[in-house]
Order: sequence, then structure tokens, then C-alpha cells
Amino acid sequence: MVDGGMIALEGIELGFDIGGRTIIHDVTCRLRRGGILALVGPNGSGKSTLMRVLTRLEAPTRGRLVVNGQAAAAFTAREMGRLVAFLPQDMQAPPALSVRDLVACGRYPHRAAWRRESEADRRAVAEAIQAADLASLSERPVGGLSGGERQRALIAMALAQDTGILMLDEPTTYLDLRFQLQILDLVRRLNQEWGLTVCWVLHDLNQAAAYSDEVLVMANGRSVATGPPDEVLTQDLIRDIFDVETVRLSHPLSGRAITVPAQFPGRSSELRETS
Repeated sequence: MVDGGMIALEGIELGFDIGGRTIIHDVTCRLRRGGILALVGPNGSGKSTLMRVLTRLEAPTRGRLVVNGQAAAAFTAREMGRLVAFLPQDMQAPPALSVRDLVACGRYPHRAAWRRESEADRRAVAEAIQAADLASLSERPVGGLSGGERQRALIAMALAQDTGILMLDEPTTYLDLRFQLQILDLVRRLNQEWGLTVCWVLHDLNQAAAYSDEVLVMANGRSVATGPPDEVLTQDLIRDIFDVETVRLSHPLSGRAITVPAQFPGRSSELRETS
């Protein structure tokens, strides 16, 4: 693997022509080398749109994106693909494709369409399959995988891209709790063992806090807070941003702070009246 990378957004704004509406407002943030940053916030707050800016799929109308100290606008698409691997939400893979062939698709920035697979390609694919614990499934068609296995195969495809930066948009969506934890554990292990710099969009605040070094909270297209989860995800912030009353507790095993809703059946309306 290449060394872990770093991305910075400087005064980013993004507007759409229709109605002249601004979607992202003056966001400045830094994805630290070798760290994990979680983008959190209510639905429609701009998390996925901001990630599209981070991966250069959307061009900002103001500000700039910097990757490894250089303006991202200077990179070709192939060069960008060697620096940043992006797994969008709801990505579909051809069901008849084998896991091994799917993972090999991650080598596209490193080889021309006509060029045969090189030894470096084969090695990168094998390492990615091994890292995602897919060796026993490598010849199985993607359509025969469970949801969690399929997500691991897609992550392995991103790993085969051999970049230092991994971007994941809602990687645990539609997965049950066991598979959610498998994906979270996998990404954290890759961050620690491979030195990957990671940015992901997560909805579960406790998962974001447990598996990320920093969180960036979005609301109405703006960055409202960023920093270590225990400092940022306070009861006041969650009330202001999510309109939910919460209680902070200590996890009985780890001692880490966890957040649970204060409301329960028959109680939510009373909480709102007294808040």
C-alpha cells in the first residue's frame, strides 16, 4: 500500500444552477493523515454531497479541494483514482461477476483498458481479498453473496485501487447489526494495519464515536462542529441538530461515553413540551 494521504477543504461552497440554491456553505475541514473522520448529521444535511466534493465528483463553486498538499483540480481522473478510492452508497456490481474479478476492477487507475493484468495487479488484488477475509469466496459470483459479504467485496475492490485514502458513503446501510460491526471492524483494522486515511458517512452516532478519531457534524449544508467525538457529540448539540433529547452513559465494558435517547413510548411529547 501507498502511504496514507490527507485531504483538506478550504472555504468550499457548492451551488446548483436551478433556483441558484447553495447546497454547501463555506465548509473548511481537514482529513488528517492516518485518521478516520466521520461525517454525521440529519438526513438532507449535505453529508453525501460534501463527500462528492471530497472525491471531486462535484466541482465547488467557491473554495478548493487539496489532496496531499496539491490542488485536486490539477490531477487527471486517473491520477485522482490513484490517490483516493471512493465507495458510494448503493453501489451495484454485476451479479455474475466473481468476487476476484470484482476486486480486480479496482485496478482501473493503474492499467490501460487494453493492457493485460500485471504481476503488480495480481498482487494488489490478492492482498485486498486477503485483507477483507474473502479468500474462501474469491471464485463465488457476487450475486451469491450476503449483504455483508458483498460490502466486504466492494471494500476489497477499493483496497485494490492501492490508494492512501478511502472514502465510504454509508457503508453499513441496509446491513444487520452483525454485518455492520464486521464492516466497521474491517475498516478500523485497515486504518491501523495499512495506514489508510478514512472518511465515511455514518448515521449511528455511537458507531461514529466508537470507530472514528474525529467527527464533522453537518446541518443545512454547513459544518457546525468538528473534533473528537467525546467533545463534539454533546447532549446540547444533539438536541440542537437532531431535535432529540439524549442521555450520556458510560459503556459497562469499555467505560466510553455512549448516547441513548431520553424519550421512550408515551414520553416523547412530554419531553418536547418541557425542553
